[in-house]
Amino acid sequence: MALLAGVSIVFSSCASTGPPLPPSLELAKPPNDLHAARKGSRVTLSWTVPSQTTDRQSVRYFGPTRICRSLITPMKQCEPQVGEAPSPAANTRDQQLSGKKVAAEYVDSLPAQLMQDNPTALATYAIEVFNRDHHGAGISNEVRIPLAPTLPPPSDFQATTSAEGIVLTWQGVAEIHEAPEISHRYRIYRRLAAETKPPSQDVVAGDVPLDAPGPVRFVDPAFEWEKTYQYHVNVVTVVSTGFQPCPATAPPGADCMGANEIEGDDTPTVKVFAHDIFPPSAPGGLQAVFSGPGQQPFMDLNWAPVTQNDLAGYNVYRHEEGQPAVKINAELVKTPAFRDTNITGGKQYFYSVTAVDTPGNESAKSEEASEQVP
Repeated sequence: MALLAGVSIVFSSCASTGPPLPPSLELAKPPNDLHAARKGSRVTLSWTVPSQTTDRQSVRYFGPTRICRSLITPMKQCEPQVGEAPSPAANTRDQQLSGKKVAAEYVDSLPAQLMQDNPTALATYAIEVFNRDHHGAGISNEVRIPLAPTLPPPSDFQATTSAEGIVLTWQGVAEIHEAPEISHRYRIYRRLAAETKPPSQDVVAGDVPLDAPGPVRFVDPAFEWEKTYQYHVNVVTVVSTGFQPCPATAPPGADCMGANEIEGDDTPTVKVFAHDIFPPSAPGGLQAVFSGPGQQPFMDLNWAPVTQNDLAGYNVYRHEEGQPAVKINAELVKTPAFRDTNITGGKQYFYSVTAVDTPGNESAKSEEASEQVP
């Protein structure tokens, strides 16, 4: 009896495991984080390589990824195919098992004819990840990009320094009116060329309307002297998408126009060292007033302040009739006023003032002011 009971327990335990599961089809879950970014005619697609199958198993074997582009949305399946990304690297599964997300990327080149025929349309992209038998579980999320053609970058791009800022010049391009909803403008980028940690990033230095072709000039005042900068320019295509709902922060009655922007290819990068060899402007409005009766005689000078951001101070010069001018201040004068107490009765003095910036550049002398000492 005891032996029969034991056999019964063994059989009942084996039965509790259920029938064996079928082998996994190794169908990766479709990605849901597909992103698209366009530059010129190139569309860069990026996504995370799936780490699990549709039956919640770890992906063991990777196949290629089909790339699809369509003018129709939503896409029911990954058609038409425009490319195929290769299978992920052999160590992808090891990275995923260690908790890392593995990124994948594919660059699609838009056909010129497609953009010319559909300048105001949007292209829809999706991908489908295959197993090694070229079977997939469906398409990813869809992303859309505008198909408006972009213009080539301007030519003869140059950078020089001036007293007013860094001067950028180039030969403009002709605007092409593909449709009334499409316009163009130049976009200028700047970055600090010095080695920094983290590395300096491109920032928009400004936008310039695209008018008739010919020489274009742009002055960038937002820089620091004695630093090296890199610049490049491209032509931005702007596609108006019509009126959009206004955000809550918009003023009452505002018309909120939506737009898509596509940047064209960049000009070659130019580098410029912002070395300050430019003196400030000369001070103006100099006046000299004598004061003396009942007190020690002195000459009071005042003038209009110089407004340059890097102004360090002023120098004051004096001379007598027929004599060379001599600087009479020991240190830079910080305010637009000076008192000269080293004067002698019966003489006439002629004064002028200069402005000095932080690097030590000195302006031309101001117009002279003179005063007679009794």
